[in-house]
Amino acid sequence: MKFPENLKYTKDHEWVKVEGDEAYVGITDFAQNELGDIVYIEVDTEGETLEKEETFGTIEAVKTVSDLFMPITGEVLEFNEKLESSPDLINKDPYNEGWIIKIKISNKEELEELLSVEKYKKLVE
Repeated sequence: MKFPENLKYTKDHEWVKVEGDEAYVGITDFAQNELGDIVYIEVDTEGETLEKEETFGTIEAVKTVSDLFMPITGEVLEFNEKLESSPDLINKDPYNEGWIIKIKISNKEELEELLSVEKYKKLVE
């Protein structure tokens, strides 16, 4: 399994890639592996500002449906539209092509509460 060093992680198995005042959010390689084949992603919160740990969407795999949680407070700017026709991008490339949402960060201090790659590895290993 891959754990990119340049990302922050959550206990809910999401990753955050910060780019200035914005961030990309997706699920980790561990999470996609646990879920199995992903068949559908639903995000209906585009344009909304959500608090940290609020649900921003759902991810459906062959065997289960799981909520997706905001890793930090922010406005959902964009949903990765490629996932509408190819949700399996999350299985194939969870850290790049398989990103789920792009957000505008409301509170940069919350980034300090996220897990480093080392702490996330300890959580899942």
